[in-house]
Amino acid sequence: MATRRAPARRAAAVVLDSSCWLEFFADTDRAAHFAPALAAPATLVVPVLTIYEVVKKLAREAGDEVASQALTLMQQGRVIELDLPLVLAATRHALPLADSLIYATALAHQAELWTQDAHFEGLPGVRYFAKAQA
Repeated sequence: MATRRAPARRAAAVVLDSSCWLEFFADTDRAAHFAPALAAPATLVVPVLTIYEVVKKLAREAGDEVASQALTLMQQGRVIELDLPLVLAATRHALPLADSLIYATALAHQAELWTQDAHFEGLPGVRYFAKAQA
């Protein structure tokens, strides 16, 4: 009798919010929270809007070389462009524009959104990393 192998379990897809990427690139003490997702780039779903936010901020604050390195790493994930169905899906969320689009991207690709932004806390499909209050 042949033994049946269980199908290989595919790693869950993850969308990192811009704040998570920025913690990683700044090498803060919070960067370790996001290292597991970054260690598996094939599981990353990267909204093009996140690339815009991260690259713009890094170019302004850390320089073009750091921004270019960030872009290279972010492109190792599956980059998701904006399209009409995604934009319309984002209108259903009571979040600011960019956050609505990032959240809609995560939902559309069955990915868990990892974020430090409090307005995502408690939403389905979100893994919230609370920041310590100062």
